[in-house]
Amino acid sequence: MGKAHSHAYRDVSFYFDTKAKPVLQAICGRNEEGVKEAAATMGWQSYETDWRKLIARDDIDLIDIVTPNNSHAEIAIAAAQAGKHVFCEKPLALTLEQSQRMLDAVEKNGVVHMINHNYRFAPAVQWAKKLIEEGRLGRIYHIRATYLQDWIMDPEFPLVWRLSKEVCGSGALGDLAAHSIDLARFLVGEFKEVSGIMETFIKERPIVEDSSGLSGKGSSEQKGPVEVDDASVFLARFENGAIGTFEATRFAGGNRNGNRFEINGEKGSIRWDMENMNNLDVYFHQDEDGLQGFRTINCTEEVHPYAGAYWPAAHIIGYEHTFTNLMVELMNGIDQGYSPLPNFVDGVRNQAILEAVQESAQTKQWVTLSDVFKRAEPSVKS
Repeated sequence: MGKAHSHAYRDVSFYFDTKAKPVLQAICGRNEEGVKEAAATMGWQSYETDWRKLIARDDIDLIDIVTPNNSHAEIAIAAAQAGKHVFCEKPLALTLEQSQRMLDAVEKNGVVHMINHNYRFAPAVQWAKKLIEEGRLGRIYHIRATYLQDWIMDPEFPLVWRLSKEVCGSGALGDLAAHSIDLARFLVGEFKEVSGIMETFIKERPIVEDSSGLSGKGSSEQKGPVEVDDASVFLARFENGAIGTFEATRFAGGNRNGNRFEINGEKGSIRWDMENMNNLDVYFHQDEDGLQGFRTINCTEEVHPYAGAYWPAAHIIGYEHTFTNLMVELMNGIDQGYSPLPNFVDGVRNQAILEAVQESAQTKQWVTLSDVFKRAEPSVKS
């Protein structure tokens, strides 16, 4: 993510005419040798090995948090108290209570805040949003969303930080389903209640001896418990009457990044697949008999959101451009003094849904979002 974010900061002013323009002043990492190399490779002017020193610097206006989940709250709150704008990776925090404290801090100190749900910013997803808002699908009945990966299916894959509850909070649920939840809230509406199950298929893994990114080297002798879910599945009812099914797993062989959704309404349907991110499949009931069926829209025309800033039609863009497109909104927010969507309010709502799914998996009952917020009061607002 540090690489993806750095690329977006470097490229946003090349493609888009934003008044606020990022200056890659300093990058921070715990390992001095590694962060020094990263600074040189990614184009940062300097580096720090302590995030507190980074926040204390007068030449830093925005703190971008790309750390493991258990440090998001401490860094974000300190940054807000120092008057720095805050951009944070998802999920926002480990708990709903933590996420609310982060929201309180950025609101109290009047800083711009945003959370990184970059998949919202694929032009095809933005076009789907436009079609829904225009009523082209009519009343929404269904969303079915999956986020399927397979990178930890090997039982000898080591116990990296994403498999530690203390560090990340949950597994496939918080890492993958959080994206599906955000897309559902963006496109369909607010969740009302959920019912879920969670499963850990591999209970023990080799203790990690050395890790980098998503990979690592494990001990040949020592093993430790896997504390988070390998897979989660849940049902949802929405405030507007729609229903949804959601599946997130790291055990779907052959799926490298299967982030997909289909939405069905009374007048039509749309579907999208991140592995083919430039295309949006669209179906309208009003089409005449004999010509009905899904059509594929290549969302690279100038009329499609963000696409006109890049290449001629059908000259496709990639994963990295979802970050660049998001960065446009962040720069505009900083320039004009508002917090673009999705921001920490969305992060709190997302966190509440994650906790509701976890509670449902434990109690084997439906859990309403209003009850989750009530139990969290007075520290949490709904």
